Amino acid sequence: MFTKNILAALLLGSMNLSAQVSYIDYLSPFHPTIGQSGMVVSQNQASSDIGIQILDMGGNAVDAAVAVGFSLAITLPRAGNLGGGGFMLVYLKDEDKTIAVDFRSASPKNITQDDFLFLKNNYDQRRYGYKASGVPGTVAGLIQTHERYGKLPLRRILKPVINQARKGLDVSYDLNQAIGSAHQIALDVESTKLYLQDNNPVLEHSKMIRKDLAWTINEIAKNGDEAFYEGSIAKKIIQAMNENDGYMSAKDLREYQPRFSEPIKTTYRGLTVFAHPPPAGGAAVLLESLNILENFSVKNMGAQSAQFLHLLAEALQRGHMDRSRFMGDPEFYDVPIQKIISKKRASTLAKEINLASVTPPGDLNPDSLFYEGENTTHYSIVDKDGNAVSNTYTLGYSFGSGVTIPGTGILMDNQMNNFAYRYGEEGIIDRSASEGNKFEPGKRPMSTMTPVIVFDENNALKLISGSPGGALIPAAVLRVITGIIDFDLNLGEATMLPRIHKDWPYESLRIEKGISSDTKKVLESFGHELEESKTMGSTQSILISSQGTEGYADLRRPNAGVAIQVD
Repeated sequence: MFTKNILAALLLGSMNLSAQVSYIDYLSPFHPTIGQSGMVVSQNQASSDIGIQILDMGGNAVDAAVAVGFSLAITLPRAGNLGGGGFMLVYLKDEDKTIAVDFRSASPKNITQDDFLFLKNNYDQRRYGYKASGVPGTVAGLIQTHERYGKLPLRRILKPVINQARKGLDVSYDLNQAIGSAHQIALDVESTKLYLQDNNPVLEHSKMIRKDLAWTINEIAKNGDEAFYEGSIAKKIIQAMNENDGYMSAKDLREYQPRFSEPIKTTYRGLTVFAHPPPAGGAAVLLESLNILENFSVKNMGAQSAQFLHLLAEALQRGHMDRSRFMGDPEFYDVPIQKIISKKRASTLAKEINLASVTPPGDLNPDSLFYEGENTTHYSIVDKDGNAVSNTYTLGYSFGSGVTIPGTGILMDNQMNNFAYRYGEEGIIDRSASEGNKFEPGKRPMSTMTPVIVFDENNALKLISGSPGGALIPAAVLRVITGIIDFDLNLGEATMLPRIHKDWPYESLRIEKGISSDTKKVLESFGHELEESKTMGSTQSILISSQGTEGYADLRRPNAGVAIQVD
C-alpha cells in the first residue's frame, strides 16, 4: 500500500509538472499581440492607442492612420512629423484595391544655379538650418488621403490628437537621449526653447506641453490642408523662411500636391508583395532582392545560417546597385522600374552568385540593366473590415534640419541633403553621382522608405510592414518577409532575427549584434568584411494568421507598441 501511494504521488507530481511545463514553455520568447479586430502598431504606444480610439469611434484604417501620423509628431518628434514627407500604401478591402500615395518632400522651385553650387559645396547648409528643408508633404498626403478614403469628419479624428498636444507627454529616456544626440537643435532659437533647458535636453519624466502643435493641428482640423499650404500656418512658415534666408516660397507651398498611383509589385513563392513606386528606391531594392532569392531553395538553410545570410547579402548588394544608379523622381527621370524588378533581371543576377564566395562590388556591372539619415518612422494599421494602411514618413535626420517654425511647433525636414550633388563628376559611381537623383528644382529626392503590404496565394491580406533606418530599411523588411515565408516563423521571431545590410559599391557587410561567432567566421571565410552594428531598423508589423491579427512592435527602439480593438 505504501509503495502504491508513493507511485501515485510520483505519477500525480509528474502530471502536474508536465502540465506546468506545457503552460510555461511557450512556443517562442517573442510573443506577438493577437487580436480579432482592428490593430495599430507604431513606434509609440500612446500614438497606437490614439489610432484605436479612432477605430472605436467607427473610423476606418485611413482615419486611424491620419490620427496616428499627427500624433507621432507629438510623441516621437525626432521622426513623426508635419514638416517632412513619406510614402503610404492603402488597401481597400471592398474594392480589392491598393493605392500608393507619394507625399515625399520636394525641392523648392526657385533655386538658381548659384544656390545649387552653394548647397553642393556647403555640406552643413543642406543638412541644418532653413536652407536644408524641402517642401513638406506630410499634411497634404494625410489629409488628401483622408478626403478620398476616410469615413469620419477630420475635426473628429484630430480632436484626440489636439487634446494630447495640450495635455503634453512625459519625456521618456529615449526622447531625452534623442534630443541630446541632435546637436542641430541648439542651432535654432525656437527648437532650443522647446527641447532644451539650460542648454541640456529637457529632463526625463518632465512634462512637455505642446500648445504650439495643438494650435497647428486645430487649424488643420478646421480648414484642412489649405491651412498648412495657403492659410494661417503657411504664413508663419514663409515669414520664418524669409527672415532666415530659406529657399521655400509661398508658391512652393501652394503648388505642392501628393501623388496617387498604383503600387509596384512582385510575387515571392506564390505570395504578392506590393511596395511604393519611385522615388521610393528602397522598394525596388526589396522587390529585386526577393526576385533574386526566389531562384534559390533556402528553406533548409536555416534563417540564421551563414549560407542564408550570405545569400541575403548578395541579393541586397545587387538591389542597392540598381537603386544607386537608376532611381529618382519619375516626373524628372524615366526610371526603368519594371526592368529592375523583373524576374528576368533577377534570374540573370542570381546566376552570378557564388554560394560560398562574396562578389566584389567591382565585378558587378551596373550598366547591364540596359544592354539616406536613419530616423524615419513607420506604422501599420488594419481595421475590423480588413482595410489596411502601411505608412513610412520622415524628417530625414533625427529632428530633421533642427528648425522649428515659430508659433507652430513644426519641425522641418532636411531633405535637400538627399540629392546626388556629385552627378557628372568623373570617376564617381555611387549614389552621390546618380543621374536619376541629380538635383533639379521641384524634384523629389530618392528615398529608401519601404512600406509594404503582402497578400497570400488566395489574394487575402497577409502582412503589413515597414521600418525606419535609411539605407538599412530594405534589409530590415526583407528579413521579416523571408522569416515568415521561407522559415515559417511567427511575427515576433521574424522581427527579432539578427539583421544584415549589404550596400553597393561598398565592401563591408554590416551585421547586427546577435549573430554568433561561428557564423561570423563562416561569413569571413566567404570573403565578407564584417562591420558590426548595434541595431538595424525598427519594423512595426501586422500579420494575418490562423490565430487572428498578430501585431509586433520591434524591440530595437523603446516605447513602440501594439494597440488592439476589442469588439
